[in-house]
Amino acid sequence: MTSRLRSTLTGHEHGIWSLATAVVDGRPVALTGSHDETVRIWDLIDGRPVGGPLVGHNGLIYNGEVWSVATAVVDGRPVAISGGGSNLIQMWDLATGRHVGEPLDQSIGCMCAVATTVLDRRPIAVTGHADGAVRVWDLTGREQIGEPLTGHTDWVEAVATAVVDGRPVAVTGSNDKTVRVWDLADREQIGEPLAGHTNEVRAAATAVVSGRPVAVTGDFDGTVRVWDLATRRPAAEPLEAHSKVGAVTTAVVGSRLIALVGSGDGTVRMWDPVTSQPIGEPLEGHKSMVWGAATTLLDGRPVAVTGSNDKTVRVWDLTGLAAPARGHTG
Repeated sequence: MTSRLRSTLTGHEHGIWSLATAVVDGRPVALTGSHDETVRIWDLIDGRPVGGPLVGHNGLIYNGEVWSVATAVVDGRPVAISGGGSNLIQMWDLATGRHVGEPLDQSIGCMCAVATTVLDRRPIAVTGHADGAVRVWDLTGREQIGEPLTGHTDWVEAVATAVVDGRPVAVTGSNDKTVRVWDLADREQIGEPLAGHTNEVRAAATAVVSGRPVAVTGDFDGTVRVWDLATRRPAAEPLEAHSKVGAVTTAVVGSRLIALVGSGDGTVRMWDPVTSQPIGEPLEGHKSMVWGAATTLLDGRPVAVTGSNDKTVRVWDLTGLAAPARGHTG
């Protein structure tokens, strides 16, 4: 079970803190947000930047560092949503590289995390903020939906979305060491916080295991936890990443679900989220903290895209991980 480095993309002047993928004009692309206050678009087929950097984040306390990016389709066009240390949430048309209207809001302060989904057939964004609030945005009407969702008592640094029992939900992780699940239709928290993390929850992703939606969350102690979103209970034993967790994403390779964890030691480690066992060797090459990770298909093959404080984006071919774990002799 092996994976290999497919390409290394360079161009950011500072560390990469966020990453997402999309398809633009039939070509897979990666979006990266950086400490250098820019968002960049990368063509994953030829490994080159698409146009120039996207600029427009200007900062107050934390400068214009871009801490989070996500993608969606609005009115049939692929867009990106980005935010961070500035007081701006920007939308970008990925085909033209231009702003989509004015920023969504200019008064709510730092946006630490963002994810997208669909609510009532309309694309929405769910954002986590330094004030502990979770906000929901109508991307078509470009306006906030209702009041913020409150409950977290510290920065919300991770957001992911899923569908549970036919209803869209958001999963949020915070520096208050809790994970919370929100019903986006009813705009309320589902049950009690998911407790178990002992440090800041900086990363979250979702997947489906045996027909059941799960969340995968990672904290700064180096622990990754898997949660059954229907029961809001642990779905597996914790995974020990051995270093601070900066990014989590999931992929299906063949018929096998894989969780990929970006760590403070610069590695990306792969796990079976059902058995809590490592898969293959760590992906090595980054020289610093891995803050961003996403997956997509490239030439019909599953790949992971990772971004690091070392200013590079790396693309990894995951095809070799499709084989089941071996070792049993009877």
